[in-house]
Amino acid sequence: MLIDAEQRFVKEQEANFDLQLIEKVNRGDRQAFHDLYNRHYKRVFALTLRLTANESLAEEALQEVFVQLWQKLSSFDGKAKFTTWLHSVAANITISYLRKQTNWLQKVVSFEQAGMPEQEVEMCNDLNGLDKYIVRLPEKARLVFVLFAVEGYRHEEIAEQLNMAVGSSKAQYHRARSLLKEWMSNETD
Repeated sequence: MLIDAEQRFVKEQEANFDLQLIEKVNRGDRQAFHDLYNRHYKRVFALTLRLTANESLAEEALQEVFVQLWQKLSSFDGKAKFTTWLHSVAANITISYLRKQTNWLQKVVSFEQAGMPEQEVEMCNDLNGLDKYIVRLPEKARLVFVLFAVEGYRHEEIAEQLNMAVGSSKAQYHRARSLLKEWMSNETD
């Protein structure tokens, strides 16, 4: 019980520190933005990597997230936790970024079927746990799985973000789960 109280206190302190940094950024303090970036870039990169399944695209999306964050930070109203807001912004920007890529439709085909480039196969081998399987999922199944299972979005929100029917979102999630179970069971055999 004491540990829970200590953890809540630390989280509140971190949230307050973020709010202080945001105030400074909104007054034009570039160092405060750099500090905000350093506090959050790893989590945002993890999200962009899960969504893109490509390290270079994830890095480009990460840059785009923080460029737009610099421009839009004044719109943060404090109604939600900053980290929640940041992840929502990062997911939206990454999905928009993926749509802008010329080969968006080609990415719907699984890397397994299309033949993953050697460099990306090596990246998958460096990932741990579920992440090494998530990046192998077909694009739409991966996006839905990450948004639903990892980020906690509802299927209605995912359907709106990805311009698909709610039923399609649920079907892609089921497809992702089935593939993940199959791949994980094959590894243990």
